[in-house]
Amino acid sequence: MPTLLIIDDERNVLYSLEKGLAADDMRIVTASTARAGLAALQENRPDAVLLDVQLPDQSGLDALQQIRTLDSRLPVIIMTAHGTADTAIEAMKRGAYDYILKPWKLAELKQAVGNALQAGRISRVPAEFGDVPAEAGREVDRIIGRSPQMREVFKEIGRVAPQDVNVLILGESGTGKELVARAIVHHSRRSEAPFLAINCAAIPETLLESELFGHEKGSFTGADRRRIGKFEQADKGTLFLDEIADMAPATQAKVLRVLQDGRFERVGGSETIAVDVRIIAATNADLEEAIRQRTFRQDLFYRLNTFTIQLPALRERDDDIVLLAEHFAQRHRERLGTDVRGFAPETIAALRRYRWPGNVRELESAIKYALVHTVGETITPDALPAAVTGGASGAPLARRSADLPDVRHLVRGLLASGQMQLNDEVHAEVDRVL
Repeated sequence: MPTLLIIDDERNVLYSLEKGLAADDMRIVTASTARAGLAALQENRPDAVLLDVQLPDQSGLDALQQIRTLDSRLPVIIMTAHGTADTAIEAMKRGAYDYILKPWKLAELKQAVGNALQAGRISRVPAEFGDVPAEAGREVDRIIGRSPQMREVFKEIGRVAPQDVNVLILGESGTGKELVARAIVHHSRRSEAPFLAINCAAIPETLLESELFGHEKGSFTGADRRRIGKFEQADKGTLFLDEIADMAPATQAKVLRVLQDGRFERVGGSETIAVDVRIIAATNADLEEAIRQRTFRQDLFYRLNTFTIQLPALRERDDDIVLLAEHFAQRHRERLGTDVRGFAPETIAALRRYRWPGNVRELESAIKYALVHTVGETITPDALPAAVTGGASGAPLARRSADLPDVRHLVRGLLASGQMQLNDEVHAEVDRVL
């Protein structure tokens, strides 16, 4: 469960924040002075901090400096009144993750806190490979696999992690590209420096450039104050650019310049900013085809392609399916409050026959689904999602294109299990094609 530390000396503000941000999946710790906040930080090891600029015993900027001395990767959101927005911007230059102006909008605050908690987790929780148990009380995300393909991936992570070069990770959706990026960072020379991730496909094209490079006040409609971008925030650290093939050509050109000489300007600005950032990029797209279609710059591809790791699809590492299923069952059964201890032989057979188009992410979702729907200690086939048992023919979908009823059944199963979501227009088009 993630922990949020709130440091503010106004009791009504602390009360409002606790009530407004309260959630079953988050623990909130509060402090009313910088000294108490630093003590709470060391005692509770929070995943993110909300820090007021005005504190009774010292300034928020000084507290921020002390926090970054204790943990340079911990995301800190500065809270400030409108009149001290420039102070908040200065704090971001010094390493703050984001800032919120008072009085805040609750939706905006929740989004900022959620982003910070996620950033804190990927930066602080190691992604490790192999079966070595984690130290007691130490949270770790495992990259599981004993197949020859995954052993080669582990070797490549070990080769490139200590080298200060850019890395391109290729693979289908759900194969674990972010985990591999995190493993590279945690075994690199920049492991104690900032590590930020951004999904290029999840941010509108018009906003992605601002997210990466920041913007000046008045540079576009809605830019009511200066914003510091991810490249500035990740200075001396690592930036993970997920789904980079979805980046617009104009933004690609600006990223290319950073890779070439480490310099850029904020949107609407003239000041040239120098940064030292290692780039790890990932995509499930065929970049060579994107280059031929002129949607991806060839020169950017060459800059990113210093070292490439190709992740295998789950269907290509059949021996790892059971190993992963057992890992996910053990990982989630306590959180879900179940007594499941194993899998029936028929369930193992069904898991091995299914093609797993969503790869490891789909397998984890299927195991969580099965844990919820299992009565007793053994997962039986009827507890699995309909997509898994209905589509478990062992043959790739491409080989079954003539068998439309089976394909329709598979798609319907994915929709019913919640693993595929379509809007009405796309849903109608699927029905037409099938």
